Amino acid sequence: MDIFAIVLKLDRIISDIFSGKLPEKAELPELLLRLSEDGQLLESFSERARNVSKRVFGNRVFLRGLIEIGNVCRNDCYYCGIRKSNKNLRRYVLSEDEILSCCSYGYGEGFRTFVLQGGENPAIGDDFLCGIIRKIKKDLPGSAVTLSLGERGMDSFRKLRQAGADRYLLRHESADEEYFYRLHPHPGVETGNFMDDAAVTNHARRMASLKMLKALGYQTGAGFMVGAPGQTLEHIAADLEFIAGFRPQMVGIGPYMPHPDTPLGRISDGFWTLRRKRMMTLGLLSILRMMDPCMLLPSTTALNTLVPGGHYEGILAGANVIMPNLSPVYARKAYDLYSGKVADGGESRSGLNDLKMKLEAIGYAIDWSRGDYIKI
Repeated sequence: MDIFAIVLKLDRIISDIFSGKLPEKAELPELLLRLSEDGQLLESFSERARNVSKRVFGNRVFLRGLIEIGNVCRNDCYYCGIRKSNKNLRRYVLSEDEILSCCSYGYGEGFRTFVLQGGENPAIGDDFLCGIIRKIKKDLPGSAVTLSLGERGMDSFRKLRQAGADRYLLRHESADEEYFYRLHPHPGVETGNFMDDAAVTNHARRMASLKMLKALGYQTGAGFMVGAPGQTLEHIAADLEFIAGFRPQMVGIGPYMPHPDTPLGRISDGFWTLRRKRMMTLGLLSILRMMDPCMLLPSTTALNTLVPGGHYEGILAGANVIMPNLSPVYARKAYDLYSGKVADGGESRSGLNDLKMKLEAIGYAIDWSRGDYIKI
């Protein structure tokens, strides 16, 4: 099958998925395989995705100021460096003053969205978070607040939304339940209510939490890793089908990056070479952009870690968000999700100038606005 025929076939599949009609089971994995191997095909999709993105956003790239508020986590996910069983990690939680100081600095540099990200830590209470959200809204007018703090339950989600939180990112990790439990410990004793045992990551609860967030009016983000051990093209196809049905306003995807202090970090998977992970991630960014032209789609730090300059490859593949890290230096080092996480200096004035110039070199410009999801 030639490239033109493959492009037409994938267009049809994306159109079918977006309208709620699932493709034949074998079609999407077959095309994903070709996309992860054929550089010419990948460039064709990237070009098409760029054109779609530019029709909606022009040449603008939204910046979000990322603040990693703590690396204490009650979960024991098999891939994550801040899992509770990792004893080789200095734990921390930022104070309210530290978080607000990071936001105030970023506001002065031009940021108008702040992403508070951290491990799933019940000790970070609703009152603490609500106070911070209200102060950001009051003291830094025109700002949006995005949270990425794991599963907190309906009452907590509601309080945070009422305090002024605008967006919530909660990766679904895998639409395939069996594969989900290759990434997370399987729940032990059934309680009869999947919301009860909050200390055990639960596939049903994860999906329910995403529905809660949407129901409460958050701009809701889902997402998954690309190229973790044991992940198949069929798993990724199921993730695309889930996203097409759920229709999140944001999707965070990036290549799986191993950490030596995790069970998955000690497993190799010969299928997922660095080249295939890169090509698949870029191809998926393009597919997601074509699936929803208005989607808020980050070019992630993981992609920038996998490939020097990966941020810009992601933008050229259809992404429209970059999240420079505004966290204190000690926190950036301790928020050790995976080995080798890069910090490109985007949080400093010189780093922002460098980011601006590199974006201009590929035909893009920074947009300092809140950058909300607006369906056209």
